[in-house]
Amino acid sequence: MILQLDKINAYYGLGHILHDLSLEVDDGEVVALLGRNGAGKTTTLRSIAGLTPPRQGEIRYKGRDVAGLEAHRISRMGVALVPETRDIFSFLTVRENLAIAERRSSRWQMDSVLARFPKLKDRMGNKGRELSGGEQQMLAIARALLTGPELLLLDEPSQGLAPLVVNDVMETIRALKREHVSMLLVEQNAEMALQLADRVYVIDHGTVVFEGTPARLRADTQVTSMYLGVGA
Repeated sequence: MILQLDKINAYYGLGHILHDLSLEVDDGEVVALLGRNGAGKTTTLRSIAGLTPPRQGEIRYKGRDVAGLEAHRISRMGVALVPETRDIFSFLTVRENLAIAERRSSRWQMDSVLARFPKLKDRMGNKGRELSGGEQQMLAIARALLTGPELLLLDEPSQGLAPLVVNDVMETIRALKREHVSMLLVEQNAEMALQLADRVYVIDHGTVVFEGTPARLRADTQVTSMYLGVGA
């Protein structure tokens, strides 16, 4: 087991966002975290990454409780977050955005990352603000890989992307899955998430309301209707 969340409670100021939330990600497993907007999905990823530390509960990464550790320490341990906002440096070039994330210990070095994302190779001299949405997403994923993650946290990787680009993102996630990278995937595109995931959690108001396989979730029309929207 690479990740275990045990009854974490997270807040923004006085707002109680996560309520005794527990989930697990096994080694090499892709787990999808689904729910409506405001359900607490991004907060869950931020809590794991050390950006919104929980006030109660445990976050065990490879058996060690990392709840409350600084974000840079958690990153150095092998956890990488690809945020919903991508957060690339808009006035730095693609090359500079990637260079600041390089780590010698990573199994993904610059050459292998550029081989995976050939479009970035053609844009190395362009600034982040000059990239399309799809190119920015690829840059965000490539940057995360250069840090050498064992656990990849993906927050809405398909958001705002054209269907063809979404297919590219899905193939990237599939390729990483074949390389046994553990992933926790937050995604509004439920169908995409169900195609990629080994297991699924659905949360509502910061609480887990469903845990199971994609097939079991597809069959549970009450959960999909109530917590993901009709026809999810």
